[in-house]
Amino acid sequence: MKAFRLDELEAERAANDGAYLQFLRERNMSVGLYALDAGAADPQKPHSQDEVYFVVSGRASLTVGMETTEVARGSVVYVPAGVAHKFHHISEDLRVMVVFSPPEA
Repeated sequence: MKAFRLDELEAERAANDGAYLQFLRERNMSVGLYALDAGAADPQKPHSQDEVYFVVSGRASLTVGMETTEVARGSVVYVPAGVAHKFHHISEDLRVMVVFSPPEA
């Protein structure tokens, strides 16, 4: 078993001065914590893996392809591989758990 605490992951991510911290990588998936502060721009480009976003905290809009939805704590969104997607209109600091399958390259 591998167990993690969100507060410890957030501290490690912040200490490394990055928006993304991959904290688990296995044969069929990887998991990370993605952080965007209120008003920030999301620099993502489409990924070659399927993704699932679980919003831990914050508020924003998320556009996936041609569809847009509002996300907040508890939102879960699937993003197919190769599809353009971005968080925008981030009104509260956003913390998102990201699951990639297969693992992020």
